[in-house]
Amino acid sequence: MTRTNKQKNSRLLALQDFVYPNFTRSDWIKLGYLTNCQEIVEEHPRLLRSLDFRDEDYEGNCLQVLAKIIDEGSGNALEIERYIADKKTRLKNGVVHDFVSTVHPTEPTRVVTFAPDVFRLPDKPVETNRLSVMMPFDGKFSGTYAAIRAVCSRLHIECKRADDIWDNSILIQDVFDLIYTSRVVITDFTDRNPNVFYETGIAHTLGKIVIPITQAVGDIPFDLRHHRALTYLGNSEGLAKLERDLEKKLSAVFR
Repeated sequence: MTRTNKQKNSRLLALQDFVYPNFTRSDWIKLGYLTNCQEIVEEHPRLLRSLDFRDEDYEGNCLQVLAKIIDEGSGNALEIERYIADKKTRLKNGVVHDFVSTVHPTEPTRVVTFAPDVFRLPDKPVETNRLSVMMPFDGKFSGTYAAIRAVCSRLHIECKRADDIWDNSILIQDVFDLIYTSRVVITDFTDRNPNVFYETGIAHTLGKIVIPITQAVGDIPFDLRHHRALTYLGNSEGLAKLERDLEKKLSAVFR
């Protein structure tokens, strides 16, 4: 073994010594984005699963993925060391926070910490392939939701609406959890439903990619019209147009 390889392996093992007992699922996902190695992290057949269940092979999976990330780019080892140094500081100070924005790929230097009174922050990661839909619980929107699901099915995107899940006794917590774990949020402003306005505010606060849709541009608050809402009619032709427009947009976002 050459001196260079020995140094490289020693550096790798030093990283693993901290990562193995301290990294969460969220840490791995963020590290994947920071090093542009999302696929190595998310498509590894055992890493995240063995972490979730603390299986015996997690330590080996951890070492394997770290090695692959380091081999993928010359600066990745330094990026991992910087991330670890930052996490050590936060652990020492008793401050541990998750960066959940899907709009910004890296955490900003200025961070505002808030503790919601109405919601409980979920101990769940952002699912990079998840899209959530915020619309009124009204049968008249069933065709719209079916059109959105059809597009997501073609693009292999996980699509959920609040009434698809009932994990909590309080519905608003279900909604918050769904928005929190989603990469993209579609909001239907048709009929100016106050719940949709409220949920859109949550999505913007959490830094989500928000795609407004509506059957009437006038239903969208003026300050949000720069988001280039997708307009559609509630008939078959209008829903077909919505599918085409949405597929084009989502193909760009989830590429």
